[in-house]
Amino acid sequence: MFLPTGDPMRTHGAEAETARLLAEVLADAVGVEHVSGDSDFFDDLGADSMVMARFCARIRKRADLPPVSMKDVYRYPTVNGLVSALTAAAPTAAPMPVQPSVQPSVQPSVRPSVRPSAGSAVPASAPVRTPASAPAGRRAARARTGQYLLCGVLQFLAFLGYTYIAALAAVRCYEWVGAGTGVLDGYLRSVLAGGMMLVGLCLAPIAAKWILVGRFTPREFPVWSLGYVRWWLVKTLIRMSPARLFTGSPLYVVYLRALGARIGRNVAIFSTHVPVCADLLTVGDGTVIRKDAFFSCYRAHAGLLQTGSVTLGKDVVVGEQTVLDINTSMGDGSQLGHTSSLHAGQSVPAGERRHGSPAEPTGTDFRTVGAVECSTARKVRYTIGQLLALLLVHMPLVTGGVAVLLNELPQLSTLPGSGEAEFSSGTFYLKALAVSFVLFFGAALAGLILQGVVPRLLHPALKPGTVYPLYGLHYGLQRAIALLTNRKFFTTLFGDSSAIVHYLRHLGYDLSRATQTGSNFGTEVKHDSPFLNSVGSGTMVADGLSLINAECSNTSFRLSPVAIGAHSFLGNRIAYPAQARTGDNCLLATKVMVPVDGEVRENTGLLGSPPFAIPRTVMRDTRFQDLESGSELRRRLAAKNRHNAATAGLYLLARWIHVFAMTLVAMGAKSLYPALGAAAIALAGVLALLFSVAYFALIERAATGFKTQVPLYCSIYEPSFWQHERFWKLASFDYVQVFDGTPFKNVVWRLLGARIGKRVFDDGCFFPERTLVTIGDDCTLNAGTVVQCHSQEDGAFKSDRTTIGDGCTLGVGAFVHYGVVMEDGVGLACDSFLMKGEQVPRQAEWGGNPARQMPVGTPLPATPSAHPAGIAPGIAPTRPDLRGEA
Repeated sequence: MFLPTGDPMRTHGAEAETARLLAEVLADAVGVEHVSGDSDFFDDLGADSMVMARFCARIRKRADLPPVSMKDVYRYPTVNGLVSALTAAAPTAAPMPVQPSVQPSVQPSVRPSVRPSAGSAVPASAPVRTPASAPAGRRAARARTGQYLLCGVLQFLAFLGYTYIAALAAVRCYEWVGAGTGVLDGYLRSVLAGGMMLVGLCLAPIAAKWILVGRFTPREFPVWSLGYVRWWLVKTLIRMSPARLFTGSPLYVVYLRALGARIGRNVAIFSTHVPVCADLLTVGDGTVIRKDAFFSCYRAHAGLLQTGSVTLGKDVVVGEQTVLDINTSMGDGSQLGHTSSLHAGQSVPAGERRHGSPAEPTGTDFRTVGAVECSTARKVRYTIGQLLALLLVHMPLVTGGVAVLLNELPQLSTLPGSGEAEFSSGTFYLKALAVSFVLFFGAALAGLILQGVVPRLLHPALKPGTVYPLYGLHYGLQRAIALLTNRKFFTTLFGDSSAIVHYLRHLGYDLSRATQTGSNFGTEVKHDSPFLNSVGSGTMVADGLSLINAECSNTSFRLSPVAIGAHSFLGNRIAYPAQARTGDNCLLATKVMVPVDGEVRENTGLLGSPPFAIPRTVMRDTRFQDLESGSELRRRLAAKNRHNAATAGLYLLARWIHVFAMTLVAMGAKSLYPALGAAAIALAGVLALLFSVAYFALIERAATGFKTQVPLYCSIYEPSFWQHERFWKLASFDYVQVFDGTPFKNVVWRLLGARIGKRVFDDGCFFPERTLVTIGDDCTLNAGTVVQCHSQEDGAFKSDRTTIGDGCTLGVGAFVHYGVVMEDGVGLACDSFLMKGEQVPRQAEWGGNPARQMPVGTPLPATPSAHPAGIAPGIAPTRPDLRGEA
């Protein structure tokens, strides 16, 4: 029943009927009999985001009501306010033509924006595509099963070939190094061998790209095709190249130019996400691309691999944790803020600023530090110094150390007169156990000591607030500190427990006001300098926090302190800049764009990019507050600490056993080398990978008791949550990335318990809870995507299943939360955040942060024309065309 309140004029005519219908749906969603027109959804009715997501889903299914998004709900949290906003927006929404699902072929070097106003956003309440009237994204291109299997076979053969060639080269190098006489001769040989290996690994992807592909052009071709196999091989070699070590240096720009990118002078690139189709990347003079930005010049969509241009003009600023989709451009002097994206077809006019996902106009200046003089001689000196450090220090340690280790490994002695290896000898295994113990625990202890000593000696040379030029002594010191103190092994070991507070203090964090909760930080937190970070009392942080201490231009950088307020909660995947305008008691939702201008936000919640206010907490989240203070907290925290300590011990034990197994494999390869040569080393590499897959799958399934995980809603001080934390810590993911873009990735996911359909294309997706995820047939999952089936807010933990239907696409960097249902054929745009509980109808196109149905007129990428028979689609002729334009 709807009870009208407030201005009686609101309850007349069409508005009154709309309000009545909305109130009926809302009353059913929140489980009450009466809803007042001015009752706040959250404060008065006790709803939360999950309840309101179901409310929005029910509204979308009704033809007699205008569609409502979660952003509308948060902006107008009453029935009357929501009706007024929707009614006011309706007359201003001019009808826009529906685009066909297949557009004419367009292949310019820079595709102009299709939007009426480049980069402009359409209001949340604007007309949207409905399943009945939308062009409904293109049906996913479905590969034949035989084609899918053939692709896997060819990729496996390519892997074997690369492994053998790498083993052959490594063996020759180590034999030559081991033949040295004396320390000096051995060192010089290590320098030369290491240098040759480095040059070879850097040149291999360049040579493969120009031989196998030539010059990339804007095209599309099916995944799992023969053309895709060539593209995948080039992509894999590029992503494996040690040239990523040079990110943020002039050498990295030179490397990208060698791959075909058009990059001007005085350009600085700090992102480690290497653009694969570099021919389609154009960067003007004086541009800076900050860390964690995606600009790969390709994406997968509906079973097709699409390549397209990314064009940046002069003096452009691309912020941290951004995504530039294909066919995007930014004019001279333009800016894109952190945690933002340009969707396919978007452009930013010269001199203008954009933020949000998709990007919209803003007055915020993201150029936080000015340019300084940075001469060519300075760059040359830094480059020479970087190469000398790598060649004279790092590579000799690697090559020489491995050579010494191989010589010192226990020999596989033979039984007298039998010629058979003494594998049954207990002494043999004890020696291997001792070697692995010293290697693993010795390296861990040495690393922990190194982190606490060396950065503290280097830090006094860097003064906060001082602008330093790039490519000098101060820049080298800052990069060394960041490299030494961002070690994932230790954050995984100590994260999700009380130990993480002590570890971060060991690194240099100011946590003097921190209140121990047992879950102050997750297992993923990174920074530019640990000595400039402080966190207030009672604040908790989920995974994926990136503290941005280093403010960079194309020629300079400045270190600034980052302060997080007290009694706050930070969700997943947040880039937190030094200029953040957030204070105490804030809820920063997953993937939120932290504001850097305006008033300081306190006692509120922030969601989305660009951010908007939401309730700091709701009734349901206060259910466990009695467990967060007093003697009950002390008792439960002590129990949690004991459980977490046991989990940390299991983590170390599991990793040590893995190192022990790898030691045995290395010893076996050494014994077989005289008979098989380099093939023994290659065989050991394949065996090590297969063992790692099986071993960590066993560990992961054992962490859940070999059972499927079930949805949870509990306090962080309950054993069911502690068991979930144990699963996170014991599970390993790094080895899975080896299989990106291959059919074997789906096999691994199934082995880990995920429900994966047929012919799923996974270019780098991540499922924190595998057994709660269901993926349909012929889905397309892009790099950097996450399907996360849990959420933690303050002291409450929630998890639920997420189901993605057949033929769905998750764009680059997209994030799907728990309790989500995506029906068949849904497309989710890049960098989108699909909130918990959302139900996306069949064939819908959604995007944004938070995601909603895309408005009419949203540009779709052009579909290149068909290619003549006999030419592999999507890839230029194998003969390099150095004169051609992308």
